[in-house]
Amino acid sequence: MDALSARSMEAYREVLRDPDFVPYFRAATPEIELGSLKIASRPARRKPGTGIETLRAIPWIFAWTQTRLHLPAWLGLETALGEAIDAGELPQLREMAAQWPFFGSTLSLVELALAKADERIAACYDEALTPPELRHVGADLRARLARVKDCVPQVLGQPALLAGAPQLQHSLRLRCAYLDPVNLIQVELLSRQRLADDERLQDALLATVNGVAAGLKNTG
Repeated sequence: MDALSARSMEAYREVLRDPDFVPYFRAATPEIELGSLKIASRPARRKPGTGIETLRAIPWIFAWTQTRLHLPAWLGLETALGEAIDAGELPQLREMAAQWPFFGSTLSLVELALAKADERIAACYDEALTPPELRHVGADLRARLARVKDCVPQVLGQPALLAGAPQLQHSLRLRCAYLDPVNLIQVELLSRQRLADDERLQDALLATVNGVAAGLKNTG
């Protein structure tokens, strides 16, 4: 567990240290707009600035939730688990997941976040909102997401995410039928709002933010 934790933290920090990461984050998510929407009791940032270090935890998580990437829930784990599996440690990882409640429940929480994540929706935000020179960041993050979606079921000894929870799978499928269009509307509203600040667009954008949060049952 110490080895997994250290490698996961190292990989997480490597991604955030990329000089293109913060510009990508601010372009590809509604982070900037969330700061102007009256949806929280405190400012989105602890102090003035544009870097990640000034953000409070809730808007950091909330911005990634809105784009359906759910980055803070899994980033780094794709590297730690992937390298351990490649090194032949899958039997030990499965034993840990089965016999150590802390590790098993942690992976179950990650599994739920991954089941809610959708690379296709995240790619729509990139295509509409992100400058071409920053899109490599999104492509890398979506590849990492695909990898962790493959690793976690392996460690849990399942054929797929939520394989042992068919009712939850069904619930998520039903919600996504309504949620996906809300995300696409949000992408369009973000694109328009960034071209021309308009109070009506802001009101509509707030409605989509609330809709995505309600559909996912996640705020941050």
